[in-house]
Amino acid sequence: MWNLNSTVDLDFTTFLHWWLRELGHWVPEKIKRLVTDKPNHVLITPEPGQFRLSFVGHGETSELATLDRNASTASYQQLVAQDDRLVKAVVTLRLPAAMGLAKELSFPVAAKENLQQVIAYELDRLTPFKAEQVYFAVRPSDGLQEPGQIKVLLVMAPRDVVDGLYEDAKALGILPTYVDYLGVPNNLQSSRGRYTLLPEKYRQKTARTPFVIHTGLAVLLALLFVGLWVLPVWFQYQTVAALSEQVKAIEKEANKIKLMQGKVDEAIDETQKLLDEKTALPMVVAMLDGLSTLMKDDTFLNYLQFSDGNLQIQGESPSASALIGVLEESDLFKNARFVSPVTQDNISKLERFQITVELTKKGGDNEKTQ
Repeated sequence: MWNLNSTVDLDFTTFLHWWLRELGHWVPEKIKRLVTDKPNHVLITPEPGQFRLSFVGHGETSELATLDRNASTASYQQLVAQDDRLVKAVVTLRLPAAMGLAKELSFPVAAKENLQQVIAYELDRLTPFKAEQVYFAVRPSDGLQEPGQIKVLLVMAPRDVVDGLYEDAKALGILPTYVDYLGVPNNLQSSRGRYTLLPEKYRQKTARTPFVIHTGLAVLLALLFVGLWVLPVWFQYQTVAALSEQVKAIEKEANKIKLMQGKVDEAIDETQKLLDEKTALPMVVAMLDGLSTLMKDDTFLNYLQFSDGNLQIQGESPSASALIGVLEESDLFKNARFVSPVTQDNISKLERFQITVELTKKGGDNEKTQ
């Protein structure tokens, strides 16, 4: 039954390695040999008084030879001379089941950062051995992880056993790079999860030049990849930014022109208003001239007032009522009417009148045309 309380550890690096490995199954072996630089491996299996050597490389495993532990260095050198695959091969010494021990342990997640120190301190409690009696290594367990816990495989072997095997291999001219255990073997075709029981004092100093070269090439490839995708976007961004600045400058000038156009429109409106007011009513001179033309010689005006388009006149005439018709027939005036009763002067026998009349625009235009 599945444990739904277990923690799901999503490791992108692990997924990427698995994905590349699965893709590699579809690539022909010859092509993989051309594009990959995976080293060959020589696997040493200890037997009573002997070392059995096997070759592991490019998916192939084959027996090489069986050498006596007390043989001379020339025995292995002769194998290397006959098979150039062994020149740069990585040597792994694999302990048989009787020479090692593996145990699955569980620790709190907080112990993950210094797991080696924690195990070294607790080794005599967790195993029948003390820390100074064995060489040990830790690798992640393939089992399900519990919440807040990490499961690891503790692999160990007696120090005297490892030291003795190493010295015998060294006497043959073989320097192991890894020492693993048959119960928890390393995957020689992959470096992931690889461990070694070989103590630090026996480990070979690997050259950093290939690592630096490969790292530099990987960084260069990453930079080229980033440049391929980022630079076009960056150039487009710069182009858009430059066009935006130009648009802003044009908009600024357009706003200035729009502001000036607004002021011009206001001036035109004000001017038009003045013209409209000026042409709405006839000129005073034209009005007086038209009024003097309409009045007969026997009619006298003694009062005249012009205000808000209305003209009010007072005077004397032999027939005041006839003035209303004269004013109405004129293109200059309209709506003529008396504003007070007509009276007769006792001395001059003329009718006194007070008339108000509205001025028309048409009359003013006619006067201007004339």
